[in-house]
Amino acid sequence: MALTLKKVLISDEVDPKCVQILQANGVDVVKDTKLTKEQLIQEIPKYDGLIVRSATKVTADVIAAASNLKIIGRAGTGVDNIDCDAATKKGIIVMNTPGGNTLSAAELTCTMVCVLSRQVPQANDSLRAGRWDRKKFMGSEIFGKTLAIVGLGRIGKEVATRMQSFGMRTIGFDPIIPADVVAEFGVEWMSLEELWPLADYITVHTPLIPKTKNMINAEVFSKCKKGVKIINVARGGIVDEEALLEALNAGICGGAALDVFIQEPPKDFTLVQHPLVVSTPHLGANTTEAQSRVAEEIAQQFVDAMQGKSLFGALNAQALSNALSPATQPWVTLGEALGRLAASLAGEVNSNTQVQVITYGEYRMQCRLIEHRIARM
Repeated sequence: MALTLKKVLISDEVDPKCVQILQANGVDVVKDTKLTKEQLIQEIPKYDGLIVRSATKVTADVIAAASNLKIIGRAGTGVDNIDCDAATKKGIIVMNTPGGNTLSAAELTCTMVCVLSRQVPQANDSLRAGRWDRKKFMGSEIFGKTLAIVGLGRIGKEVATRMQSFGMRTIGFDPIIPADVVAEFGVEWMSLEELWPLADYITVHTPLIPKTKNMINAEVFSKCKKGVKIINVARGGIVDEEALLEALNAGICGGAALDVFIQEPPKDFTLVQHPLVVSTPHLGANTTEAQSRVAEEIAQQFVDAMQGKSLFGALNAQALSNALSPATQPWVTLGEALGRLAASLAGEVNSNTQVQVITYGEYRMQCRLIEHRIARM
């Protein structure tokens, strides 16, 4: 069940290791980071695989033109620049590198907590302007403060353990990870309604999906402590920017640190220029180590798919991922053998040929895989 990847296009800047690994495994790699959407649509039929970061928008139009494309790899975590539904409908695998950016994003989050507490960027700007405003920049300790973490996956966990070393109390919410698991890394699980009034700092680490869009909004600010501080190093749109600006101006929010925005780059810089806001241009994954890591990981994931080893990071191909697991391989081999036997017994077949497979026993999932393999023979 290996994928055939003869030619791969890399349309965004990635570490050279990505190209090196693919070429060492016999893949013809073309790197072109200056393609317009129209040029990408024209070029994409030539390729079996596509690797992007966040700049390339893999829209439904691009996918419709991708007559030979088998796999799209995102060298990073978020795939909001890829139309995953369109890819799934066309049978194209979409995969990311879920752990490659974890440490860099977590470290930037922790940095944001610290600079918010002491107004470091504002004090730096003041001194650069020739002023000595010691009294103006009165900070606060983070020791003993409560950090609320919304999203307790890889990044949320790393943020929690690091900020605990500063003496912060860490509370959090995650719809999937249960309380006993997060307790193992020192986080008190609670509902969002319980969490908002307790937080001195709130940091979000979720994908941008309908349920998380504008999750931090005017209603949430009305439930928070006065002076609560907000950190978003995840995705623009999780924090309602209009509501945040109103909360800052009203003194409800005591500061915000933003690495991501609804529109990037922003056209309206009102929020960015607010005196209580620290902002950076989407730098969560911008470290030498993270970029090297995700480039190496996505290339190796492509190679593993070519060799039939695994589909690690695949977001829309669970059945195929299960079929490549070591426990399932004997059943897949059996399915292939039965398919060849059935084809030889059936003689000439056409699109109207129907196959009925009756399964019995506890390994019905594996048997359904056998059925799938026979049907494709």
